[in-house]
Amino acid sequence: MRIAILTSMLLATTLSVGVAAARAAEECAKAPVTVGFLPKLDTDPYFQVAQTGAEEAAGEVGGKAIKQAPSQATAEAQIDFINNLVSQKVGVIAISANDSNAVAPALRRAQKQGVKVVSYDSDVATNARAVFLNQAAGDSLAEMMLESMGQLINYEGEFAILSSTPTATNQNAWIDFMKKKMALESKYSKMKLVQVAYGQESEQVNQQQALGLAQAFPNLKGIIIPAGIGLPAAARAMDQAGLLGKIKLTGLAPATLIKKYIQNGSVQDIWWNVKDLGYLTYYAAQAVAECKLTGKEGETFKAGRLGDFKVGPKGEVLLGPAKIVTPANVEEFKF
Repeated sequence: MRIAILTSMLLATTLSVGVAAARAAEECAKAPVTVGFLPKLDTDPYFQVAQTGAEEAAGEVGGKAIKQAPSQATAEAQIDFINNLVSQKVGVIAISANDSNAVAPALRRAQKQGVKVVSYDSDVATNARAVFLNQAAGDSLAEMMLESMGQLINYEGEFAILSSTPTATNQNAWIDFMKKKMALESKYSKMKLVQVAYGQESEQVNQQQALGLAQAFPNLKGIIIPAGIGLPAAARAMDQAGLLGKIKLTGLAPATLIKKYIQNGSVQDIWWNVKDLGYLTYYAAQAVAECKLTGKEGETFKAGRLGDFKVGPKGEVLLGPAKIVTPANVEEFKF
């Protein structure tokens, strides 16, 4: 009898905790909340600029935008910061994931404790967040990078890809798309991808890897670098080694950091308004906190000066189209 009573009490306690967690996850904010931004890496200027957009939005709608991020671009480091943000009782975590699946369990635990989750820049598993604020359609970015490389090397010869980390969600998707595109379209038939290397979100490693690729492949004509830190670092290293121009570069990076290389025709860039990504993410996060936005396809919400947005498949919201940055339009980009 005593065992039965204890078992019953334990079950009741477990159910009570479960119900409380469920209720916490369903709570809707009645006023603007604190949004904890968790980018991949604390020192990346990309995320620092995105944060200025979030802070602009916070000034308009209230609440607070705080940024906390690891000094190493790993999922393990981000998990510690997820837990810290939960303990600080933020209303929403906005994360750019280093590994979409590895951070998901920690994010789901955060949700059970009443913290809403959105992702931006680099997505997480769909069951670990409400919406994903994407800077541009992933396939579009991948196609632009491949097309840019084709333009620079006249659609012929060897090229490499210098990505950030082997687990970077968005970059892996872009690389897969580029490989499929090359296999299907005849205009890329004379282009050969010789290697995918990784810069590990480090300027020094990106420089070393870029020079290493040039040494390993004497006939290399170009490198695609889909990482904000990697492209400027590689461009400087190749320039100092006298290889820039012989080996053309393209990818994703703040246009102002590689402006002189774009202007002399040795580098192209695919870019968008980074500040607006942070601005959009903050508005979406507040809408999620108030339960006005759940991630269901077809939902709409307003994002201040950017206007109206609609949720697409899998909870994705697109900031808008990117552009290939060339000497002709480089002055349009202020970051």
